Amino acid sequence: MNADKNKFIQLIRHPVKFRIFLFSKLPSAFFSGVRVKAIDETKAAVTVPYTWFSKNPFKSTYFACLAMAAEMSTGLLAMMHTYKSLPPVSMLVIGLEANYFKKAVSPVIFTCEDGIAINNTILDAISSGASRSFEAKSVGRNKEGELVAEFFITWSFKAKKQGA
Repeated sequence: MNADKNKFIQLIRHPVKFRIFLFSKLPSAFFSGVRVKAIDETKAAVTVPYTWFSKNPFKSTYFACLAMAAEMSTGLLAMMHTYKSLPPVSMLVIGLEANYFKKAVSPVIFTCEDGIAINNTILDAISSGASRSFEAKSVGRNKEGELVAEFFITWSFKAKKQGA
């Protein structure tokens, strides 16, 4: 793993710096309690709590809070692989699909294990100069390990033109 990816992981794992990032850039994730549980070059796990702030009127976790955690598990991997890249790479969510299997009535952990494939897509976007997309999968499980939901987030990556 290169030094920039290591530095990114250290920033994400720093409890104060990451919370400041969430508060300033993703306040809805901050207030709903979405937090990073684990991250490395290949996978990321993000939790969403079952609290008053994340619940819906049906006494389960609001789907948008589940989507935030799922998207963050994929987005952190994308951000890590684009962190300080030369040329810089833009990233954008261009699609989202979700399947729900069980009512979320406890904390849910979303895990994405597509880090290597995301990195390969980013490298292809850089080498080709063209936009490339990748559909990342994030699986959410409750504390019993039961499948609650799965999300498919499609990311688009494009190398920015130098000097533009």
